[in-house]
Amino acid sequence: MPISPKQLLDLAVQAADEKKAMDIVALDLKGISLIADYFVICHGNSDIQVQSIATEVRKQVQEAGVDIKGIEGMDTARWVLMDLGDVIVHIFHRDEREYYNIERLWSDAKVVETV
Repeated sequence: MPISPKQLLDLAVQAADEKKAMDIVALDLKGISLIADYFVICHGNSDIQVQSIATEVRKQVQEAGVDIKGIEGMDTARWVLMDLGDVIVHIFHRDEREYYNIERLWSDAKVVETV
């Protein structure tokens, strides 16, 4: 049985949290963008942690039967972008997150409380 976009959001946030992702923010993009319903934005403090977070998110969503549309940036681990369909996950290295500050770009979106 397919999971809802909100359940997918919660799953991605939980997976990132299990690998100690820092400053996890979930944004509701419904009515703002056609790209996805939600963004998850977080960061790790090292390349290895960024890769570990992305690997855990991939593992958990695949176990839930979700088809991952694409993953970019695993090699450099500075900004990993995961397209889960209704949810886009941005996993930054701490320095890149401060530089790109995509939360500011999507400031119209509401922050979502997750489990």
